[in-house]
Amino acid sequence: MLVIMTENQLISPQTVCGSCLMADRYGQPRWQQGVLRCGHQVARLDQAQPAQFECQMGFRVADIE
Repeated sequence: MLVIMTENQLISPQTVCGSCLMADRYGQPRWQQGVLRCGHQVARLDQAQPAQFECQMGFRVADIE
């Protein structure tokens, strides 16, 4: 499940990405094979954490289970 992370909460991508010009035609982040295509990967501090990406709008995106 993809989530947008802020300092103190997790937000659904539909809430943020629906108004983003970089989103796909369904208002979803451009996520393909474990990579955020509309952003770049952020260095992991801990290998136990899921991979995090920073989108073009500046939000952190992660795929959590």
